[in-house]
Amino acid sequence: MTTSSPLDTDVLVVGAGPAGSSTAAWAARAGLDVTLVDAETFPRDKACGDGLTPRAIAELDQLGMSGWLDGRARNWGLRAAGFGQELYLPWPGGSLPRNGGAAPRLELDAAIRQVALDVGARPIEGHRAVDVRLEGSRVAAVTFAVGQGARAERREITCRRLIVADGARSQLGRRLGRTWHRSTAYGVAARAYIKSHRSDDPWISSHLELRGTQDELLSGYGWVFPLGDGEVNVGVGTLATDKRPADVNLRELLAHYVEQQREVWQFEGDVRGAWSALLPMGGAVSGVAGPNWMLVGDAAGCVNPLNGEGIDYGLETGHLAAQVLSETVPNASLDFSRQWAPILRTRYGTAFSIARRLAGYLTVPGLLPTLGPWGMRSRGLMTVALRVMGNLVTPEDEDVVARLWRTSGRISMRLDERPPFS
Repeated sequence: MTTSSPLDTDVLVVGAGPAGSSTAAWAARAGLDVTLVDAETFPRDKACGDGLTPRAIAELDQLGMSGWLDGRARNWGLRAAGFGQELYLPWPGGSLPRNGGAAPRLELDAAIRQVALDVGARPIEGHRAVDVRLEGSRVAAVTFAVGQGARAERREITCRRLIVADGARSQLGRRLGRTWHRSTAYGVAARAYIKSHRSDDPWISSHLELRGTQDELLSGYGWVFPLGDGEVNVGVGTLATDKRPADVNLRELLAHYVEQQREVWQFEGDVRGAWSALLPMGGAVSGVAGPNWMLVGDAAGCVNPLNGEGIDYGLETGHLAAQVLSETVPNASLDFSRQWAPILRTRYGTAFSIARRLAGYLTVPGLLPTLGPWGMRSRGLMTVALRVMGNLVTPEDEDVVARLWRTSGRISMRLDERPPFS
């Protein structure tokens, strides 16, 4: 039972991370009535590496955040280390910006959300989505818990259209039938912050030879992303599948990695804000839409299987969802379940399919020790790897690498038992 009068809106967006706030901003700009709800009170943090790829920079620029980015860390590419090699790999550019960035999610999410509020989205904080009310197969309202524990009150918000952007675990998505399929690669990761005398380094660093506390080689990587404010984001991530689950203590692995990098990165003191996460990747979810609702960002499994990046896909899927919203009329005839999965599959299917296939191979014992040293000896190969691993290939790119990547993705899609978003 609800304990307060209901609020009504055309577009209800649940979750104010990059995906939800991007949706809200673009939909409000299109003149739609938008309410943006989050379970927390802003500013609020989230487990993340805080890295912004050129894809993310491009979307933030379109949102009008270029000035905000000017005051944050910028980087020119990736310093890749491992197997006795260290390579400096500039961002490839092309149709995308030639720089990346980094910003703590505590600041980034609040800034994107503010863009949405500035163009007319209605904000609601401290409301945790716990249930939906259906009329047939359509969502008529979402029920929220307000407050903590047994004293939490219930509040209902009615809507004509719903955007689910409540993150990787997506409780609301599960209530609507979203299923995560773990037969393809998924990620487990942990990050923290630590003071560093190299926090203004213009390169993000990835250590592709990630070793555990017993010196075992893991199918993942460690990272150090300079934030330009006296601190760096330091983290570790590994890949897993249901057949080869990750058997690793992330907190121990993170502490081990920090000590490995302490002298090189001139770390000072202890880490703070350690946080771990489990990530569905590569569109490995079904049930991403219904008649009047869509899942975006992490909730839709839009995370890169090869590097764990999700901010860029959150921003992009929010933009795409807003376009769909602006092109449809909120009446009983609309059916996003016929539109949204095909749109996501067209946009990301080939790249996600081949990327998660390659990520799955990396979990095979013995493969990384064999291929890692060979790959790191070739700067040309690693330059190509940076581009495809970061999905820095756009539909506008027509060079050889782009064509081969798309062709490989199409072949991979035909071999998939369960294509992305199905």
